[in-house]
Amino acid sequence: MIWLALLLLGLTTYLIVQRSVVRFTQTPWWLLWLVLMLPAFAISIWTLTHSQQEPVPPELLIGSFILSSTLYFVLVQRGRPSTATNATATPSAEVKAQEAKNTTDPKSVLRPMNKTEEAALQNCFPWSVYYLQNIEYRPQAMICRGQLRSTPEVAYQTVRENVQSHFGDRFLVVFQLGAGNKPFFAIVPNSQSQRAKTQAKLTRPILALGLLVATLITTTLAGVEIADASISPEKIVANPALLLSGLPYSLALITILGIHELGHYLTARYYKIRATLPYFIPVPFAIGTFGAFIQLRSPIPNRKTLFDVGLSGPLSGLIPTLPLLIWGLANSEVVPLPAKAASLDFNAFNPGFSILLALLSKLALGSSLAASEAIKLHPVAVAGCLGLVVTALNLMPVGQLDGGHIVHAMLGQRVGAAISQIARLLVLLLALIQPWLLLWAIILFFMPAVDEPALNDVTELDNRRDFGGLLAIVVLLLIVLPAPRFLMELLFGAPVS
Repeated sequence: MIWLALLLLGLTTYLIVQRSVVRFTQTPWWLLWLVLMLPAFAISIWTLTHSQQEPVPPELLIGSFILSSTLYFVLVQRGRPSTATNATATPSAEVKAQEAKNTTDPKSVLRPMNKTEEAALQNCFPWSVYYLQNIEYRPQAMICRGQLRSTPEVAYQTVRENVQSHFGDRFLVVFQLGAGNKPFFAIVPNSQSQRAKTQAKLTRPILALGLLVATLITTTLAGVEIADASISPEKIVANPALLLSGLPYSLALITILGIHELGHYLTARYYKIRATLPYFIPVPFAIGTFGAFIQLRSPIPNRKTLFDVGLSGPLSGLIPTLPLLIWGLANSEVVPLPAKAASLDFNAFNPGFSILLALLSKLALGSSLAASEAIKLHPVAVAGCLGLVVTALNLMPVGQLDGGHIVHAMLGQRVGAAISQIARLLVLLLALIQPWLLLWAIILFFMPAVDEPALNDVTELDNRRDFGGLLAIVVLLLIVLPAPRFLMELLFGAPVS
């Protein structure tokens, strides 16, 4: 079990470093990964060299986390590319990320402008829309500062269209909030335009289909064990028909994960954002998969699009999750509630695990489930519970998770980053009563708190989307918060003493 947990944490931190942190620093990814894994290595070595009854010393836990965090921060900061600074304002995370990326791409370095081009750029800013006051030239960007004299949406659209008419697809136009919440424009080289012409085909249907088939196999094998732990590999080899018992779990879980990622994919395509097909990650142990993902290969145009792409995945995933979970719970078996049960024990599942699961258990089982009873989950119910867990983890308002995109789109990049910091601490505190969140709390701690901004990161959302974002936060709380005692007594009656 130790090696399984270590492998899961190792793969997760690897994905975090490769998909996010390496874009902000030139420090080798493998060094950052080793530093992130220091607490896990220390805990694993202690556990292997001491008896299971002997707890890990608090000084080892605290010391390893402090050492790991300090080294991680120092290495990331030392690896950041040096850029020119300004006394009045600091370039946004988008500009920094673009500069960091462009330093390794010679084709993306900003070419000096001649006087004709500079005059054309100044003419891209009509005084009645955005009164341009000065232009700061940087190695990989031009920072255009002035006074906004129209709505942010009109200003961005006007300037972007003017830049495109004068310079084609040579530049990306980024609209950000600077110091004092004063909006400014950043003109950066459009490396995407070159890559789009030379890059291999974005969608790889054969690869996506192959990973889907592999995940179907691994989740089916996991489903067989969930359905009947007594079925050994030898029995499966002797009687392959036993694999059919794993299909309900496998098909339910793949449906939930697949529709979640399809929600992201179809929304991205609707907004003409280049995106890969959903790719599943098969693993031959545990639940049979690490989930699925897509990659966006072009910038997000505005906060409205950022919100829609972020919310579409969890919302789409809930559509199959809820009916499958209700059906699975209705076909599950009621068993006695053990005195001490694991937080995610599918053979004796406590419906008080979360508020939402308590409500759904009452809806599915009615009066047949009492306060002193647990549920032996049907394999489809197991897949539904995992679907809720996946939804909750994605809705965490941190960095580049779906919840981070949602909060950023609702409140802006700076406020979103502050909420990310607070959310990481709250999840760590919540792990004291929900132990299954501890590993995720550790992972969130090392995730970047700042989400990458959209090209137009100034225009705010409408009221309808703000309300949808609040509902997403409510769903997150309903999943992660355990059902309070008064609610359990209201639903299932007082426990028999």
